[in-house]
Amino acid sequence: MANKASSPGRRFMKLAGMTASIATKTVSNSIRTFNADDDKKNEARSKLFQDIGVQIADTLGEMKGAVMKVGQIASQYKDIFPPEVAKAIAKLQRQAPAMPFQQIKQQVEKELGQPLLDIFKKFDEQPFAAASIGQVHKAILKNGQEVVVKVQYPGVDEACESDLKQVRLALRLMGVLKIDKKLQDRLFAEIQDSLHEELNYEIEAQNLEVFRTFHQALDSKIIIPQVFKDYSSRRVLTLSLEAGDNIETASSWPLETRNEIGRRLIQALGHQIFYLKRFHCDPHPGNFAFRSDGSVIIYDFGGVKTLSAELVDRFKKLVRAGRAENIQEIEQHLFALDALAETGKFPEELYKQWLEVLLRPLTTQYNFAENSSHHDGVILVKKSLKYWDTFKPSPDTLMVNRTISGHYWNLINLKVDDNLNDLFETLVPI
Repeated sequence: MANKASSPGRRFMKLAGMTASIATKTVSNSIRTFNADDDKKNEARSKLFQDIGVQIADTLGEMKGAVMKVGQIASQYKDIFPPEVAKAIAKLQRQAPAMPFQQIKQQVEKELGQPLLDIFKKFDEQPFAAASIGQVHKAILKNGQEVVVKVQYPGVDEACESDLKQVRLALRLMGVLKIDKKLQDRLFAEIQDSLHEELNYEIEAQNLEVFRTFHQALDSKIIIPQVFKDYSSRRVLTLSLEAGDNIETASSWPLETRNEIGRRLIQALGHQIFYLKRFHCDPHPGNFAFRSDGSVIIYDFGGVKTLSAELVDRFKKLVRAGRAENIQEIEQHLFALDALAETGKFPEELYKQWLEVLLRPLTTQYNFAENSSHHDGVILVKKSLKYWDTFKPSPDTLMVNRTISGHYWNLINLKVDDNLNDLFETLVPI
Protein backbone atom coordinates (compact mmCIF):
# COMPACT_ATOMS: atom_id res chain seq x y z
CA MET A 1 0.00 0.00 0.00
CA ALA A 2 2.82 2.40 0.89
CA ASN A 3 4.29 2.01 -2.57
CA LYS A 4 0.96 2.70 -4.26
CA ALA A 5 0.26 5.72 -2.05
CA SER A 6 3.66 7.23 -2.73
CA SER A 7 3.52 6.96 -6.51
CA PRO A 8 1.28 10.04 -7.04
CA GLY A 9 3.68 11.91 -4.75
CA ARG A 10 6.67 10.73 -6.78
CA ARG A 11 4.95 11.78 -10.02
CA PHE A 12 4.10 15.15 -8.48
CA MET A 13 7.72 15.71 -7.41
CA LYS A 14 9.07 14.81 -10.84
CA LEU A 15 6.65 17.18 -12.55
CA ALA A 16 7.31 19.91 -9.99
CA GLY A 17 11.06 19.48 -10.58
CA MET A 18 10.52 19.76 -14.36
CA THR A 19 8.38 22.88 -13.91
CA ALA A 20 10.92 24.56 -11.61
CA SER A 21 13.78 23.80 -13.98
CA ILE A 22 11.84 25.16 -16.97
CA ALA A 23 10.84 28.33 -15.08
CA THR A 24 14.53 28.91 -14.20
CA LYS A 25 15.60 28.44 -17.85
CA THR A 26 12.88 30.85 -19.04
CA VAL A 27 13.88 33.57 -16.56
CA SER A 28 17.60 33.11 -17.33
CA ASN A 29 16.89 33.41 -21.04
CA SER A 30 14.90 36.66 -20.52
CA ILE A 31 17.76 38.20 -18.49
CA ARG A 32 20.44 37.03 -20.95
CA THR A 33 18.66 38.44 -24.01
CA PHE A 34 17.28 41.61 -22.41
CA ASN A 35 19.41 43.97 -24.56
CA ALA A 36 19.76 41.69 -27.61
CA ASP A 37 18.37 42.56 -31.05
CA ASP A 38 15.27 40.80 -32.42
CA ASP A 39 17.19 38.16 -34.42
CA LYS A 40 19.26 37.16 -31.38
CA LYS A 41 16.14 37.09 -29.19
CA ASN A 42 14.29 34.85 -31.70
CA GLU A 43 17.28 32.52 -32.00
CA ALA A 44 17.63 32.25 -28.19
CA ARG A 45 13.87 31.71 -27.82
CA SER A 46 13.88 28.92 -30.41
CA LYS A 47 16.82 27.22 -28.64
CA LEU A 48 15.04 27.60 -25.26
CA PHE A 49 11.86 26.01 -26.62
CA GLN A 50 13.87 23.12 -28.12
CA ASP A 51 15.44 22.47 -24.70
CA ILE A 52 12.06 22.74 -22.98
CA GLY A 53 10.46 20.35 -25.48
CA VAL A 54 13.17 17.73 -24.98
CA GLN A 55 12.87 18.08 -21.20
CA ILE A 56 9.08 17.61 -21.28
CA ALA A 57 9.36 14.59 -23.57
CA ASP A 58 12.09 12.98 -21.47
CA THR A 59 10.30 13.56 -18.16
CA LEU A 60 6.90 12.33 -19.37
CA GLY A 61 8.48 9.43 -21.25
CA GLU A 62 10.26 8.22 -18.09
CA MET A 63 7.09 8.38 -16.03
CA LYS A 64 5.01 6.08 -18.28
CA GLY A 65 1.36 5.38 -17.60
CA ALA A 66 -0.93 8.29 -16.98
CA VAL A 67 1.54 11.14 -17.40
CA MET A 68 2.82 9.69 -20.65
CA LYS A 69 -0.78 9.44 -21.91
CA VAL A 70 -1.23 13.13 -21.11
CA GLY A 71 1.98 13.84 -23.03
CA GLN A 72 0.65 11.90 -26.01
CA ILE A 73 -2.59 13.88 -25.92
CA ALA A 74 -0.53 17.08 -25.80
CA SER A 75 1.24 15.88 -28.94
CA GLN A 76 -2.13 15.34 -30.64
CA TYR A 77 -2.98 18.97 -29.83
CA LYS A 78 0.43 20.17 -30.94
CA ASP A 79 -1.00 23.21 -32.77
CA ILE A 80 -1.19 24.98 -29.39
CA PHE A 81 2.57 24.71 -28.78
CA PRO A 82 5.54 26.41 -30.41
CA PRO A 83 6.89 24.07 -33.16
CA GLU A 84 10.08 23.30 -31.19
CA VAL A 85 8.07 22.01 -28.21
CA ALA A 86 5.52 20.22 -30.42
CA LYS A 87 8.28 18.33 -32.26
CA ALA A 88 9.83 17.03 -29.04
CA ILE A 89 6.60 15.90 -27.38
CA ALA A 90 5.36 14.26 -30.60
CA LYS A 91 7.88 11.45 -30.05
CA LEU A 92 5.84 10.37 -27.01
CA GLN A 93 3.07 9.25 -29.33
CA ARG A 94 4.28 5.68 -29.77
CA GLN A 95 6.80 4.97 -27.00
CA ALA A 96 5.43 2.26 -24.76
CA PRO A 97 6.68 -0.07 -22.04
CA ALA A 98 5.33 -3.62 -21.67
CA MET A 99 3.99 -4.61 -18.24
CA PRO A 100 4.92 -7.94 -16.55
CA PHE A 101 2.43 -10.66 -17.51
CA GLN A 102 1.55 -11.45 -13.89
CA GLN A 103 0.03 -7.98 -13.46
CA ILE A 104 -1.86 -8.29 -16.75
CA LYS A 105 -3.20 -11.71 -15.68
CA GLN A 106 -4.38 -10.31 -12.33
CA GLN A 107 -6.08 -7.38 -14.06
CA VAL A 108 -7.97 -9.67 -16.49
CA GLU A 109 -9.05 -12.04 -13.70
CA LYS A 110 -10.17 -9.16 -11.47
CA GLU A 111 -12.15 -7.51 -14.29
CA LEU A 112 -13.77 -10.67 -15.69
CA GLY A 113 -14.20 -12.45 -12.34
CA GLN A 114 -12.70 -15.83 -13.30
CA PRO A 115 -9.26 -17.49 -13.57
CA LEU A 116 -7.62 -16.66 -16.92
CA LEU A 117 -7.58 -20.24 -18.22
CA ASP A 118 -11.25 -20.74 -17.30
CA ILE A 119 -12.05 -17.89 -19.69
CA PHE A 120 -9.57 -18.46 -22.52
CA LYS A 121 -8.33 -21.64 -24.17
CA LYS A 122 -5.01 -19.85 -24.80
CA PHE A 123 -3.64 -16.42 -23.85
CA ASP A 124 -0.28 -15.22 -25.19
CA GLU A 125 1.95 -13.97 -22.38
CA GLN A 126 3.89 -11.65 -24.69
CA PRO A 127 1.89 -8.61 -25.85
CA PHE A 128 2.01 -7.89 -29.58
CA ALA A 129 1.27 -4.19 -28.98
CA ALA A 130 1.77 -1.88 -26.00
CA ALA A 131 0.46 1.66 -25.56
CA SER A 132 0.63 4.22 -22.78
CA ILE A 133 -2.46 3.07 -20.87
CA GLY A 134 -2.58 -0.64 -21.73
CA GLN A 135 -1.36 -3.46 -23.92
CA VAL A 136 -2.82 -5.99 -26.37
CA HIS A 137 -2.48 -9.79 -26.24
CA LYS A 138 -3.61 -12.43 -28.72
CA ALA A 139 -5.83 -15.15 -27.26
CA ILE A 140 -8.21 -17.96 -28.23
CA LEU A 141 -11.68 -18.36 -26.69
CA LYS A 142 -12.90 -21.78 -25.52
CA ASN A 143 -14.91 -22.15 -28.77
CA GLY A 144 -11.74 -21.68 -30.88
CA GLN A 145 -12.43 -18.04 -31.87
CA GLU A 146 -9.19 -16.07 -32.31
CA VAL A 147 -9.33 -12.75 -30.46
CA VAL A 148 -7.21 -9.86 -29.27
CA VAL A 149 -7.51 -8.71 -25.66
CA LYS A 150 -6.78 -5.10 -24.77
CA VAL A 151 -5.87 -4.81 -21.07
CA GLN A 152 -5.58 -1.50 -19.21
CA TYR A 153 -2.66 -1.09 -16.83
CA PRO A 154 -3.76 -1.26 -13.16
CA GLY A 155 -4.23 2.17 -11.52
CA VAL A 156 -3.68 4.22 -14.65
CA ASP A 157 -7.20 5.69 -14.67
CA GLU A 158 -6.93 6.97 -11.08
CA ALA A 159 -3.71 8.84 -11.82
CA CYS A 160 -4.73 10.57 -15.03
CA GLU A 161 -6.77 13.49 -13.73
CA SER A 162 -4.12 14.73 -11.26
CA ASP A 163 -1.42 14.24 -13.90
CA LEU A 164 -3.34 16.35 -16.43
CA LYS A 165 -3.58 19.20 -13.89
CA GLN A 166 0.16 18.99 -13.22
CA VAL A 167 1.11 19.02 -16.89
CA ARG A 168 -1.17 21.99 -17.54
CA LEU A 169 0.43 23.86 -14.63
CA ALA A 170 3.91 23.10 -15.99
CA LEU A 171 2.98 24.34 -19.47
CA ARG A 172 1.32 27.48 -18.14
CA LEU A 173 4.22 28.39 -15.85
CA MET A 174 6.73 28.17 -18.65
CA GLY A 175 4.52 30.34 -20.86
CA VAL A 176 4.62 28.21 -24.00
CA LEU A 177 0.87 27.86 -24.57
CA LYS A 178 0.07 30.19 -27.46
CA ILE A 179 -3.55 30.84 -26.49
CA ASP A 180 -5.57 32.86 -23.98
CA LYS A 181 -6.92 31.35 -20.76
CA LYS A 182 -10.53 31.02 -21.96
CA LEU A 183 -9.41 28.97 -24.95
CA GLN A 184 -7.01 26.96 -22.73
CA ASP A 185 -9.96 26.08 -20.47
CA ARG A 186 -11.98 24.81 -23.43
CA LEU A 187 -9.06 22.83 -24.82
CA PHE A 188 -8.14 21.21 -21.53
CA ALA A 189 -11.80 20.36 -20.87
CA GLU A 190 -11.82 18.60 -24.24
CA ILE A 191 -8.54 16.81 -23.45
CA GLN A 192 -10.01 15.70 -20.11
CA ASP A 193 -13.15 14.35 -21.84
CA SER A 194 -11.00 12.57 -24.41
CA LEU A 195 -8.87 11.03 -21.65
CA HIS A 196 -11.94 9.94 -19.69
CA GLU A 197 -13.40 8.21 -22.77
CA GLU A 198 -10.16 6.52 -23.71
CA LEU A 199 -9.79 5.11 -20.19
CA ASN A 200 -13.26 3.54 -20.31
CA TYR A 201 -13.21 0.49 -22.58
CA GLU A 202 -17.01 0.22 -22.29
CA ILE A 203 -17.23 3.51 -24.23
CA GLU A 204 -14.75 2.17 -26.80
CA ALA A 205 -16.89 -0.99 -27.13
CA GLN A 206 -19.95 1.19 -27.87
CA ASN A 207 -17.93 3.19 -30.42
CA LEU A 208 -16.81 -0.01 -32.15
CA GLU A 209 -20.39 -1.27 -32.43
CA VAL A 210 -21.72 2.06 -33.75
CA PHE A 211 -18.97 2.44 -36.37
CA ARG A 212 -19.14 -1.23 -37.36
CA THR A 213 -22.90 -1.02 -37.98
CA PHE A 214 -22.54 2.31 -39.82
CA HIS A 215 -19.77 1.16 -42.18
CA GLN A 216 -21.23 -2.30 -42.84
CA ALA A 217 -24.30 -0.61 -44.33
CA LEU A 218 -22.13 1.53 -46.66
CA ASP A 219 -19.05 -0.48 -47.61
CA SER A 220 -18.28 -4.13 -46.82
CA LYS A 221 -14.56 -3.45 -47.36
CA ILE A 222 -14.33 -1.21 -44.28
CA ILE A 223 -13.65 -3.79 -41.56
CA ILE A 224 -14.04 -2.99 -37.86
CA PRO A 225 -13.41 -5.62 -35.16
CA GLN A 226 -16.37 -7.23 -33.41
CA VAL A 227 -16.73 -6.78 -29.63
CA PHE A 228 -17.15 -9.88 -27.43
CA LYS A 229 -19.18 -8.36 -24.59
CA ASP A 230 -19.01 -11.41 -22.30
CA TYR A 231 -15.21 -11.08 -22.27
CA SER A 232 -15.06 -7.30 -21.91
CA SER A 233 -15.37 -4.77 -19.08
CA ARG A 234 -14.38 -1.20 -18.24
CA ARG A 235 -10.67 -2.16 -18.31
CA VAL A 236 -10.61 -5.24 -20.58
CA LEU A 237 -11.76 -5.28 -24.20
CA THR A 238 -11.93 -8.50 -26.23
CA LEU A 239 -12.26 -8.17 -30.01
CA SER A 240 -12.23 -10.40 -33.07
CA LEU A 241 -8.77 -10.77 -34.61
CA GLU A 242 -8.86 -8.92 -37.94
CA ALA A 243 -5.55 -9.42 -39.70
CA GLY A 244 -4.13 -7.28 -42.49
CA ASP A 245 -0.86 -5.85 -43.79
CA ASN A 246 0.72 -2.64 -42.56
CA ILE A 247 1.05 0.54 -44.61
CA GLU A 248 4.66 -0.20 -45.59
CA THR A 249 3.65 -3.53 -47.18
CA ALA A 250 0.58 -1.99 -48.84
CA SER A 251 2.75 0.78 -50.36
CA SER A 252 4.37 -1.82 -52.67
CA TRP A 253 1.04 -3.07 -54.08
CA PRO A 254 -0.19 -2.15 -57.61
CA LEU A 255 -1.26 1.50 -58.06
CA GLU A 256 -4.88 0.51 -58.71
CA THR A 257 -5.08 -1.20 -55.28
CA ARG A 258 -3.30 1.67 -53.52
CA ASN A 259 -5.65 4.20 -55.10
CA GLU A 260 -8.67 2.12 -54.04
CA ILE A 261 -7.36 2.02 -50.45
CA GLY A 262 -6.65 5.77 -50.49
CA ARG A 263 -10.16 6.53 -51.71
CA ARG A 264 -11.60 4.19 -49.08
CA LEU A 265 -9.72 5.98 -46.27
CA ILE A 266 -10.92 9.43 -47.40
CA GLN A 267 -14.47 8.28 -48.09
CA ALA A 268 -14.73 6.57 -44.66
CA LEU A 269 -13.56 9.74 -42.92
CA GLY A 270 -15.96 11.90 -44.97
CA HIS A 271 -18.89 9.60 -44.20
CA GLN A 272 -18.03 9.72 -40.49
CA ILE A 273 -17.74 13.52 -40.34
CA PHE A 274 -20.63 14.53 -42.60
CA TYR A 275 -23.16 11.73 -42.00
CA LEU A 276 -22.40 9.93 -38.71
CA LYS A 277 -21.14 13.21 -37.13
CA ARG A 278 -18.61 11.19 -35.14
CA PHE A 279 -15.17 10.31 -36.41
CA HIS A 280 -12.18 8.12 -35.58
CA CYS A 281 -9.61 10.78 -34.74
CA ASP A 282 -6.32 8.92 -34.41
CA PRO A 283 -5.02 8.63 -37.99
CA HIS A 284 -1.69 7.04 -36.95
CA PRO A 285 -0.86 4.40 -39.62
CA GLY A 286 -0.61 1.74 -36.88
CA ASN A 287 -4.38 2.05 -36.40
CA PHE A 288 -5.04 0.73 -39.93
CA ALA A 289 -4.31 -2.48 -41.78
CA PHE A 290 -4.92 -3.34 -45.42
CA ARG A 291 -5.74 -6.32 -47.63
CA SER A 292 -4.84 -6.81 -51.25
CA ASP A 293 -8.54 -6.77 -52.26
CA GLY A 294 -8.63 -3.06 -51.23
CA SER A 295 -10.12 -3.66 -47.76
CA VAL A 296 -9.24 -1.31 -44.90
CA ILE A 297 -9.28 -2.50 -41.27
CA ILE A 298 -9.65 0.22 -38.62
CA TYR A 299 -8.45 -0.37 -35.07
CA ASP A 300 -8.55 1.57 -31.78
CA PHE A 301 -11.78 3.47 -31.23
CA GLY A 302 -10.69 4.96 -27.90
CA GLY A 303 -10.31 8.32 -29.65
CA VAL A 304 -13.63 9.37 -31.20
CA LYS A 305 -14.77 12.97 -31.62
CA THR A 306 -18.49 13.79 -31.77
CA LEU A 307 -19.64 16.82 -33.79
CA SER A 308 -22.84 18.84 -33.48
CA ALA A 309 -25.11 19.22 -36.52
CA GLU A 310 -24.38 22.98 -36.44
CA LEU A 311 -20.62 22.40 -36.56
CA VAL A 312 -20.89 19.95 -39.47
CA ASP A 313 -23.05 22.48 -41.32
CA ARG A 314 -20.42 25.18 -40.64
CA PHE A 315 -17.67 22.90 -42.05
CA LYS A 316 -19.69 22.30 -45.22
CA LYS A 317 -20.23 26.03 -45.71
CA LEU A 318 -16.52 26.69 -45.12
CA VAL A 319 -15.55 24.08 -47.73
CA ARG A 320 -17.99 25.57 -50.27
CA ALA A 321 -16.72 29.10 -49.58
CA GLY A 322 -13.17 27.83 -50.05
CA ARG A 323 -13.95 26.23 -53.39
CA ALA A 324 -15.67 29.44 -54.51
CA GLU A 325 -12.71 31.55 -53.24
CA ASN A 326 -15.16 33.69 -51.28
CA ILE A 327 -12.65 35.19 -48.83
CA GLN A 328 -15.18 37.27 -46.88
CA GLU A 329 -17.35 34.22 -46.22
CA ILE A 330 -14.29 32.08 -45.34
CA GLU A 331 -13.31 34.65 -42.72
CA GLN A 332 -16.83 34.76 -41.28
CA HIS A 333 -16.80 30.97 -40.78
CA LEU A 334 -13.24 30.91 -39.37
CA PHE A 335 -14.15 33.69 -36.93
CA ALA A 336 -17.29 31.84 -35.84
CA LEU A 337 -15.16 28.69 -35.31
CA ASP A 338 -12.76 30.63 -33.02
CA ALA A 339 -9.98 29.97 -35.53
CA LEU A 340 -9.48 33.61 -36.53
CA ALA A 341 -8.58 36.42 -34.10
CA GLU A 342 -9.58 39.28 -36.43
CA THR A 343 -10.99 39.60 -39.94
CA GLY A 344 -9.54 41.65 -42.80
CA LYS A 345 -5.92 41.33 -41.72
CA PHE A 346 -4.66 38.30 -43.69
CA PRO A 347 -4.05 39.32 -47.37
CA GLU A 348 -6.57 38.08 -49.93
CA GLU A 349 -3.80 37.01 -52.34
CA LEU A 350 -2.27 34.78 -49.64
CA TYR A 351 -5.69 33.27 -48.91
CA LYS A 352 -6.00 32.34 -52.59
CA GLN A 353 -2.53 30.80 -52.67
CA TRP A 354 -3.32 28.76 -49.54
CA LEU A 355 -6.66 27.62 -50.99
CA GLU A 356 -4.94 26.34 -54.13
CA VAL A 357 -2.36 24.43 -52.06
CA LEU A 358 -4.91 22.96 -49.64
CA LEU A 359 -7.46 21.97 -52.29
CA ARG A 360 -4.93 20.63 -54.83
CA PRO A 361 -4.79 17.03 -53.40
CA LEU A 362 -8.60 16.79 -53.43
CA THR A 363 -9.46 18.53 -56.71
CA THR A 364 -6.74 17.66 -59.25
CA GLN A 365 -4.82 14.63 -60.50
CA TYR A 366 -2.41 14.48 -57.57
CA ASN A 367 0.68 12.35 -57.03
CA PHE A 368 0.93 12.07 -53.24
CA ALA A 369 4.47 10.65 -53.44
CA GLU A 370 5.65 13.90 -55.06
CA ASN A 371 3.76 15.81 -52.36
CA SER A 372 3.81 19.18 -54.15
CA SER A 373 1.19 20.76 -51.84
CA HIS A 374 3.36 20.16 -48.80
CA HIS A 375 6.45 21.63 -50.47
CA ASP A 376 4.53 24.68 -51.71
CA GLY A 377 2.90 25.02 -48.28
CA VAL A 378 6.34 25.28 -46.63
CA ILE A 379 7.13 28.23 -48.94
CA LEU A 380 3.76 29.83 -48.14
CA VAL A 381 4.35 29.48 -44.38
CA LYS A 382 7.40 31.75 -44.73
CA LYS A 383 5.33 34.34 -46.64
CA SER A 384 2.54 34.12 -44.05
CA LEU A 385 4.58 34.22 -40.84
CA LYS A 386 4.08 37.91 -40.08
CA TYR A 387 0.30 37.38 -40.14
CA TRP A 388 0.40 34.15 -38.13
CA ASP A 389 -1.11 35.67 -34.96
CA THR A 390 -4.26 36.39 -36.97
CA PHE A 391 -5.11 32.69 -36.62
CA LYS A 392 -5.54 30.69 -33.43
CA PRO A 393 -6.01 27.00 -32.58
CA SER A 394 -9.73 26.29 -32.33
CA PRO A 395 -11.11 23.49 -30.13
CA ASP A 396 -13.75 22.90 -32.83
CA THR A 397 -11.24 22.37 -35.63
CA LEU A 398 -8.11 20.94 -33.98
CA MET A 399 -9.05 17.25 -34.14
CA VAL A 400 -10.61 17.55 -37.63
CA ASN A 401 -7.45 19.25 -38.93
CA ARG A 402 -5.22 16.70 -37.24
CA THR A 403 -7.19 13.75 -38.64
CA ILE A 404 -7.35 15.11 -42.20
CA SER A 405 -3.61 15.92 -42.21
CA GLY A 406 -2.87 12.47 -40.76
CA HIS A 407 -4.73 10.80 -43.62
CA TYR A 408 -2.96 13.07 -46.10
CA TRP A 409 0.33 11.53 -44.87
CA ASN A 410 -1.21 8.05 -45.02
CA LEU A 411 -1.96 8.65 -48.72
CA ILE A 412 1.63 9.88 -49.16
CA ASN A 413 2.92 6.64 -47.57
CA LEU A 414 0.63 4.64 -49.87
CA LYS A 415 1.96 6.62 -52.88
CA VAL A 416 -1.57 7.28 -54.15
CA ASP A 417 -1.77 8.96 -57.58
CA ASP A 418 -5.39 9.85 -58.31
CA ASN A 419 -7.96 12.59 -58.90
CA LEU A 420 -10.23 12.61 -55.84
CA ASN A 421 -12.44 15.47 -57.04
CA ASP A 422 -15.45 13.23 -57.72
CA LEU A 423 -15.19 11.82 -54.19
CA PHE A 424 -14.84 15.31 -52.70
CA GLU A 425 -17.91 16.56 -54.59
CA THR A 426 -19.96 13.54 -53.46
CA LEU A 427 -19.08 14.21 -49.80
CA VAL A 428 -19.58 17.99 -49.96
CA PRO A 429 -21.62 18.91 -53.06
CA ILE A 430 -20.85 22.43 -54.33
